[in-house]
Amino acid sequence: MPARPAGPTVLVTGASSGIGEAAARRFAAAGAHVLLHGRDRARLAALAAETGGTPLDADLAEPGAAAGLAERATAVTGRVDVLVSNAGLGWAGPLPDLPGAELERLVAVNLTAPLELTRTLLPGMLARGQGRIVFVTSIAGRTGVAGEAVYAATKSGLDAFADSLRYELHGTGVDVGVVVPGVVRTAFFDRRGTPYTRTTPRPVPADRAAAAVLRAAARPGDYYVPRWLRLPVALRGAVPGVYRALATKFGASS
Repeated sequence: MPARPAGPTVLVTGASSGIGEAAARRFAAAGAHVLLHGRDRARLAALAAETGGTPLDADLAEPGAAAGLAERATAVTGRVDVLVSNAGLGWAGPLPDLPGAELERLVAVNLTAPLELTRTLLPGMLARGQGRIVFVTSIAGRTGVAGEAVYAATKSGLDAFADSLRYELHGTGVDVGVVVPGVVRTAFFDRRGTPYTRTTPRPVPADRAAAAVLRAAARPGDYYVPRWLRLPVALRGAVPGVYRALATKFGASS
């Protein structure tokens, strides 16, 4: 059997940059053995050398990649105690301009992969009677964002999955946390093809979102980054007509 580390084993997807990279550093500093997923082998190797973690490169858009990653992760120490589903892709622009292949990648990475990772790793957590699953979603999935309809849909789907899973796992010892970031200062906006140009909300550092990831693992619940993002979500739920009128007038886009 693989050697069991003293601390928990944490799998962080999308750890080669942004929120995932910052969260991996925080988990390692807290004594966890971190399994570092990403596509950039060089960055993963450097982060592994820094944190003592294990690099696991994979393209989650590929068929079977998520299940394969779960199996490789489990083989490292024999278990995964915490899953942080953070990897994600973005795309911005009019929906008719979105290539079909890119739509498929968005759905595969942002939605299908987290579902498949959870499905594959959950039996081990249930057998041990303990575990944590943390999903990094987006405010776009809770309010909708013009020009990012498919991205928002994938994040909304992940939110619904997380909620449903919470009910299903009640009393099992396995808990679900959700981190809902707004605009975070990462390379995400460069990679989606359209830079972030709005003056509000202002981007927050990736480490601030990473701190919320650790809180969600320790005390499962919903964590908005920044916290004031609860307000537009509450307004949308309480008076959706008013919210949509304001969003249309002032722009619900990034």
